[in-house]
Amino acid sequence: MNDPVSLGIVGARGHVGAELIRLVAAHPRFELAFVSSRALDGQRVADHNPDYRGELRYTSPGYDELPRLGADAVVLALPNGKAARCVEAFDNAGSDALLIDLSADYRFDPGWYYGLPELTREAHPGQRRISNPGCYATAMQLALAPMLDVLDGPVQCFGVSGHSGAGTTPSDRNDPDKLRDNLMPYALTGHVHEREVSARLGHPVEFMPHVAPHFRGITVTANLHLSRPFTRDAVVERYRQRYADEPLVQVVDEAPWVSAIAGRHHVEIGGFTLSADGRRLVVVATEDNLLKGAATQALQNLNLAFGLPELTGIPL
Repeated sequence: MNDPVSLGIVGARGHVGAELIRLVAAHPRFELAFVSSRALDGQRVADHNPDYRGELRYTSPGYDELPRLGADAVVLALPNGKAARCVEAFDNAGSDALLIDLSADYRFDPGWYYGLPELTREAHPGQRRISNPGCYATAMQLALAPMLDVLDGPVQCFGVSGHSGAGTTPSDRNDPDKLRDNLMPYALTGHVHEREVSARLGHPVEFMPHVAPHFRGITVTANLHLSRPFTRDAVVERYRQRYADEPLVQVVDEAPWVSAIAGRHHVEIGGFTLSADGRRLVVVATEDNLLKGAATQALQNLNLAFGLPELTGIPL
């Protein structure tokens, strides 16, 4: 039970890959077997990630080579639409390696476990194919779940993300010059996280994402119509009871600030505001999109998969 667990990361050049390397470097049981990046092939991992002290270098293996690298688990930190070739290689090789996909590619696949532990933990034991939820989808689901049974009509969610959410490939949504003094709306209907949350909660959600000039952290303001009147105290009590035993979900009184969540591993939910008739509720949720929205959540899922306490290696 004390043997090290070897991890591989495919697509380690990106922001989330760097956060995963940092977390694994401090983990008492996990160690890096390989990290792949075509752009950084041959370079020392430590030169790009000072928290990592080893001599491992980035490599650029072909898809069919990945199963032969011998990792107990492999995290796919690739853009949407790129994971299937890797998964196919492991399936064809008959590998028993655990796979965690951070993209949206398998979030709608019933053959993959959807790993949002605070809401799906009971189904985790024995899973070998894990789909990590989207960053916005994590915040939205945690913000809505305590009121799911009393929702009346679609929920509207206004989201704002730092530009790290757009990845490292240059685009308008991560161009500091275009984002300066700006708020950039995009994908205002049909966003993948809109479909993801609607499917997972079994309730329609209308999501309007925007990108802001800051680097990391997202905020979601959710507008909920309720089937019966509530008092603010009753609403807050619902949230506090639902997340009383969840260290990575903090229920706060005031609306949380995105600047306060950067670099933290939890979600904050607060700002509970009711209309005069008690049947419209506005809730605000914030999280670091690179951590609880991606790398931290992947580490939760890895810990659970290997029988470790869920928060092992996650600074609280």
